[in-house]
Amino acid sequence: MRFIDRDEVAQRLTYEVCIPAVREAMIAFSAGETRQLLRSIIPMADGRMFGVMPGALGERAMFGAKLISVFPENFAKGVQSHQGVIVLFDAESGAPVCVLHAGEVTAIRTAAASAAATDALARPDASRLALLGYGEQARTHLRAISRVRRLQAVTVWGRDPGRAEAFAREMTAETGLAVAAAPDAPAAVAEADIICTLTAAREPILMGAWVAPGTHLNLVGSSYAGPVEVDPELVVRARFIADSREGVLAQGAEFLSAKAVGLISDAHLVGEIGQVFSGALTGRQSRDQVTVYKSLGHVVQDLAAARLLYDAA
Repeated sequence: MRFIDRDEVAQRLTYEVCIPAVREAMIAFSAGETRQLLRSIIPMADGRMFGVMPGALGERAMFGAKLISVFPENFAKGVQSHQGVIVLFDAESGAPVCVLHAGEVTAIRTAAASAAATDALARPDASRLALLGYGEQARTHLRAISRVRRLQAVTVWGRDPGRAEAFAREMTAETGLAVAAAPDAPAAVAEADIICTLTAAREPILMGAWVAPGTHLNLVGSSYAGPVEVDPELVVRARFIADSREGVLAQGAEFLSAKAVGLISDAHLVGEIGQVFSGALTGRQSRDQVTVYKSLGHVVQDLAAARLLYDAA
């Protein structure tokens, strides 16, 4: 059995290969070619969680599962919050053939999926990115989205101004882009035409009134029913597109919050990003429309990335 560790994943799973791989995986997912169950999540103390995500890339394709823990306090220790493994099984024999570092795959493929969605939904001339959050996903989202849009300016905001300033300095040096820390969330998004919410917030940190017409948003931080990063007004304003319709109707916190107070129905979720990628669904309908991609993250994205690394080994 092959083992692919964090360093090898980071070196080989580049955005140039991961973005198209995730894009194709989501097309297959929306076409009903893949198989997966809704993730099972066991909540534990202090906001910690353990998740199990099984799936298959097709009826006669490779299959497997991701076993993942989420320990939010790891960030303060300089350790990945997501820890775990992806186990890949052979389609012919049913034998496990590869174990991969799940934290690094998750960090890269999540950002790659947001970048693919941004490419499909953001205005072609979108060039100002706002990152709400300064953790690992903020880094990977900046790297990935810079592959699909020519960014002219990047703002970052988080609850700790010192960490936001440090992020801005480090990512300016790494990317050569003008990354600046904002004093608050409204200032961070004031001139943005692409916004990524990447926090562990339990209550809204972004209000619809702050978002300009024509903006595209990737809602990423909340991955289960409960914590919400944006207010219901923003959900109502937006053309709302999911990675998985079933997943968002069961676990998409922002959508469920707006639905619970009677502002929207299930029909407000217009479709899946895989349908947009395939051309079966129109993404952005006008220049001034606000678009949302709600990312829960799905095991077919992990398996597609894992297969890519395994096949190329």
